[in-house]
Amino acid sequence: MTVFAFLKSRPLFWLSVTGTAVGGACFVKDLMQGGQFTKNTDETCKIVIVTGSNTGIGKETVRELARRGATVYMACRDMEKCEEARQEIVLETQNKYVYCRQCDLASMDSIRNFVAAFKREQKKLDILINNAGVMRCPRSLTKDGFEMQIGVNHLGHFLLTNLMLDLLKKSRPSRIVVVSSLAHTRGEINIGDLNSELSYDEGKAYSQSKLANVLFTQELAKRLDGTGVTVNALHPGIVDTELFRHMGFFTNFFAGLFVKPLFWPFVKTPKSGAQTSLYVALDPELASVSGKYFSDCQITEAAPAAQDVTIAKWLWAVSEKWTRSEVIDINKDSISSSDGKDSNSSSKTT
Repeated sequence: MTVFAFLKSRPLFWLSVTGTAVGGACFVKDLMQGGQFTKNTDETCKIVIVTGSNTGIGKETVRELARRGATVYMACRDMEKCEEARQEIVLETQNKYVYCRQCDLASMDSIRNFVAAFKREQKKLDILINNAGVMRCPRSLTKDGFEMQIGVNHLGHFLLTNLMLDLLKKSRPSRIVVVSSLAHTRGEINIGDLNSELSYDEGKAYSQSKLANVLFTQELAKRLDGTGVTVNALHPGIVDTELFRHMGFFTNFFAGLFVKPLFWPFVKTPKSGAQTSLYVALDPELASVSGKYFSDCQITEAAPAAQDVTIAKWLWAVSEKWTRSEVIDINKDSISSSDGKDSNSSSKTT
């Protein structure tokens, strides 16, 4: 019997092919997990907020923070799912200082209520991780009339961060982590229709919101210079999470049966997706690093559009006005050119 005799047996041949394919897929899967944060740090005295943390990257971020001893607040919209995740994490890590608190980033009132309640409980905040997000959803509005993706991904976190700045400054050195995406490289801030009222494309709206995350990070870093508070943005990688739930191609029966297995080797697990968030939040060597963009646990160059100082300032001014308005009506804001004249405008209506 020769060494290739098994080829004469069709079942054995296909079993061998299948085994080789599975082994190869697992090898590729390991390679695609990207950078890992492996430093041992003790976060026992740290108080951390993680938004959108009942599933996916956020949940794994909380799990690791709890394992390292941090007091973690899970700021989530769905309290039932949040509590299930919290109990799982507490049992696994034996850290009882993990709390669920309601914070719906699609509601300015909910954000303000969360902040007020947090400040009644805590007098410091060491790390704020702006993790929550929605992706490529059908056009819908937040409770305050904002297009959902710019509203949740950018404006909700813009308001939350600004309301927490006093505690972050008191707790210095402290850190703000903004989870953006590689999609920001395809983004463009639509200064004539920031709220997607004239037209809507879910992909463009998502990329715009992720670009807004990086622009916000750049502008905030300048404003926080010298305060002892750092802020950095990051791309977590392509991660297998519920973020794809609005993309019908990935959720139908055919895709689940045939397409997803083909993509499986090339996407990160939620645990691997959380590594850059943990690196930016915890690595001692980044204590004074601010205004940077990270991917796979290393500094990466952000897209040129994310470094546009004029757009960043304009977006900040518009975001500040929209999130502070109690009654939202038609607002008109402009980018000022070098001679001080208005060059562009954007409006938002409800």
